Amino acid sequence: MSERILITGATGFIGYHLIKAAQKNGLEVHAAVRVSSKLSHLTALGPAYIYPDFRSKESLIKDLEEGQYSYIVHAAGATKAKNEEEYNTVNAEFTKNLALAALKADIPLKKFVFLSSLAAQGPSAYEDYQLFNESRKPNPVTAYGKSKLLAERYLADIDLPIAVLRPTAVYGPGEKDLFIVFKMLQDGFDAYIGRRPQRFSFVYVQDLVNATMLALHSENKKDRTYNISDGNVYNRYELADTFKSLLGKKTTRFHIPESIVKVVANIMELAYANSAKAPVLNKEKLNELTAPNWACSIEAAKKDLHYKPVYNLKTGLAESIPWYTENKWL
Repeated sequence: MSERILITGATGFIGYHLIKAAQKNGLEVHAAVRVSSKLSHLTALGPAYIYPDFRSKESLIKDLEEGQYSYIVHAAGATKAKNEEEYNTVNAEFTKNLALAALKADIPLKKFVFLSSLAAQGPSAYEDYQLFNESRKPNPVTAYGKSKLLAERYLADIDLPIAVLRPTAVYGPGEKDLFIVFKMLQDGFDAYIGRRPQRFSFVYVQDLVNATMLALHSENKKDRTYNISDGNVYNRYELADTFKSLLGKKTTRFHIPESIVKVVANIMELAYANSAKAPVLNKEKLNELTAPNWACSIEAAKKDLHYKPVYNLKTGLAESIPWYTENKWL
C-alpha cells in the first residue's frame, strides 16, 4: 500500500507540479483544495481531494486522521493580499494551525515540508558579492516576506519533523507572474525600473519539486531551513536576453525612472482601495522588484538534501516556452 501525502495549494502552479512529482515517487496524493477551486487541470492526474478549513485546528485534526498521512507538503499561501493582516492570516496563522493539528493528530507523519520563500530572508546589498546563506539575519522588504518569516518562526516552536524550503523566483510551465515579462518581450517591449544594477536568482519548477521530494526523506536537523535556487547568479538583463535568444526576438529596451513607477504604484493602490483584489503593482511589490541582490547560497540544500539542480535559466526557459506557445499564452 502506497504512503499518503497531503499537498496544500494543490491547484496552484507549483502544486500541480508537486502532485506529478509525488505520484512519480509512488505516493498516494491527497490534494487540499477550496470548494471554489477549478480542478479541470488536475483531472488527468486524478488525486483525491479534501477541503480543509485552515481556520480550525480541530477540523484539521479530523481531516489529517482520516487521511493518515505520512507526509505533508504545505504549499498553500497568498502571494497577493490587501494588507499585512491578510498575509499574516493566510501565510502564517494557517501554517501554524496545520502544523499544530499535525502535532496533535494520530497520524504516521514522517515529514512536514513548508514551502516558504526567499522573500522571508529578504535581499542583500549589491556590494555583497558573497552569496548569502540561511544564517544571515532576515530582512524581508514586503508584507508577504514578513508573513512567510512569521510562519517559519511559528514552525520553529513546534516539535515536528519539519523542513523549510525558501525558493527564489520560480518559473516554468503554467507560471503567471514572470509570464507577464514574457508577454511584454513577445510584444517587443523590454522594460526595466531605473538603471541600478541588480543580481537575481531563479529556480525552475522541476528543480524545486525535486528538492521538495528530497526533503521528505531528509535527516531531521536543528538547522532545517534551505534556500533553493539553480545555484547561478544572473544580472538584471539575462532573463530577457535568454528569452529573446531562444525565440530569435528583437525588442526595444528602455528604463522607466523609479520615481514614475512609484507614482503608478500609488495610483494603483488607490484605485484598488475598495476592491476585494490586490493590484499587480503596489509600493511593496516595487520594493521587491527593485531590490539589489537576490543571489543566495544553496550549499546547505546540497549538503543536507543532496539537492542537485538540473536546470539553468536557458535550459529551463527552453522547456517552458513551448508550453506557453502550445497553450496559446504566447
